[in-house]
Amino acid sequence: MALVKLNNNGVKNATAFGSAVTSLGSMVFIKKLTASGSSTLSFVDGASGVILDDTYKEYVFTFNNIHTSATANFSFNGSDDDSSHSYNVVKTTTVFTPGHKEDGSASYLDYDAGQDEAQATDFQNLSYGITTGNDESLSGELTLYNPSSTTFVKHFIARTQYTDGDFSQNGHIAGYFNTTADITAIQFKMSTGNIDAGDICLYGIA
Repeated sequence: MALVKLNNNGVKNATAFGSAVTSLGSMVFIKKLTASGSSTLSFVDGASGVILDDTYKEYVFTFNNIHTSATANFSFNGSDDDSSHSYNVVKTTTVFTPGHKEDGSASYLDYDAGQDEAQATDFQNLSYGITTGNDESLSGELTLYNPSSTTFVKHFIARTQYTDGDFSQNGHIAGYFNTTADITAIQFKMSTGNIDAGDICLYGIA
């Protein structure tokens, strides 16, 4: 890899440096789902142009202004059943959340064991709560690693930023689907109510 040298004449070897960065890979757009009073949004491999197989070893879901119909947690689960897509894969996770109030009167860094999953099949929360104000929403991303491996468990990491009343909250979620079966579908939903608006995009990392 070429080195970049900074001096009074600017950047040297920038072209070589750029080539090295480009060779690291790129995000390939796969599918966008837009919510409109939706009870769930599901990405199923092989359906409606969705790819979630061994084409890529890393997949990224981005969340853009997810708005809820009722104060609720935004959550997700996976399926390793190619036929019924039951979204009940066993998982173990960990969650922590920093928060800060708009008027500066309160702040916290919170680990809440109640948000974790311990060999459970429930949907994993990606937020403590999202409130329903017209200007309130959630954005962020979820990365799923090598979902088609039949050797290893399937790791994932998520980070979300959302409004909970007059608090700014930043969710950090990580864990793994404890299965060596391939994960072929991912579903998102609210713990109650619907996803009123917002979109989720799926990318493969080449």
